[in-house]
Amino acid sequence: MDFSWSEEQQALRRSIIQFAQNELVSDVVAEDQAQEFSWDGWRKCARFGIQGMPAPGEYGGGDADVLTMVCAFEALGYGCRNAGLIFSLNAHLWGAVMPLAMFGSSEQKKTCLAGLISGERVGTRALREPGLRTAETGSAQSNLATRAERHGDRWILNGTEACVPIAAIADVAIVYAATDSGPTAFIVEKGTRGLEVGAGLERMGLRTSPAASVTLRDCAVPDAARLGESGAAAAILDAAAEWERICVPAGEVGMMQRQFEVSSRYAAERRQFGQPIGEFPAIAEKIHKMETQVEASRLLLYKAAWLKRQGRNAARESEIAKAYVADAAVQTCRDALQIHGGYGYMTEYQIERDLRDAISLKVLTN
Repeated sequence: MDFSWSEEQQALRRSIIQFAQNELVSDVVAEDQAQEFSWDGWRKCARFGIQGMPAPGEYGGGDADVLTMVCAFEALGYGCRNAGLIFSLNAHLWGAVMPLAMFGSSEQKKTCLAGLISGERVGTRALREPGLRTAETGSAQSNLATRAERHGDRWILNGTEACVPIAAIADVAIVYAATDSGPTAFIVEKGTRGLEVGAGLERMGLRTSPAASVTLRDCAVPDAARLGESGAAAAILDAAAEWERICVPAGEVGMMQRQFEVSSRYAAERRQFGQPIGEFPAIAEKIHKMETQVEASRLLLYKAAWLKRQGRNAARESEIAKAYVADAAVQTCRDALQIHGGYGYMTEYQIERDLRDAISLKVLTN
């Protein structure tokens, strides 16, 4: 297995890190406290091409493969401190862009996909239990929160989906509903009669990514809004999840690398009892463990991405990588906080927020 980056991927990594460090520099502390989404950061990412990077080139995308996307999101996680923005980009890409790119009709791609790829519109997935995929768990029909009934050339949707990522700002949602034919996906546009989006949810972490509940009350959509075949939602979810399970943790690996470097510098500069605190065994052990977790996370993730790029089934490997990275990210942030002592608890050092965000990602991607 060769996990090394190509020259093009290395150049992309450098350019994204430089872009993030120079352009995605809004006051994240204030945005986190106010639960404010960074529209400026979103638009800058759109101009860079993040929102459509893996999508087909014929619709304005970048045709990036999964290893390139891992490279991109790891670089974003390293260079950008706004984990909520990065999570929102993931929700947009794997919740809406790629399902439409892979399963949308020609007309759906023409009318809906281009705006999502350019970042002019925001998309998400409305599904209370995104882990319910028939390929892994059997029929998820009875577990879907939303139901859809066909009436002539229309579908009537009813149900409530809790804590939908970026629902408060989304222009379109891919809604998964139980039908007589099995779980089916629908494209529901903002402003559709019967679609109600709740107020933003107060959360511990990822506070700059505006989640909200979505309620559908006799929400009527045309049959042309059905994504894929009736009963084919499991295939759509599986296909999108292959990307999501690998790319979401990539941002965390970038964050962990940054925390390791920041903590190593602090441990070398901060002195107590006449010597750098990094020379104390307890601190040195934490630094060593942080580096080990970064490298282990990276190798697990790269292996899963490499297998997928080879066209092989990487479901097991991606689940292992996702679970390990989620735990390692939380532990890395805890160690960084303890290495910084009292400063680690202060909002201005931005370590406590990384810990809150890492815990939230572990819960939301479980």
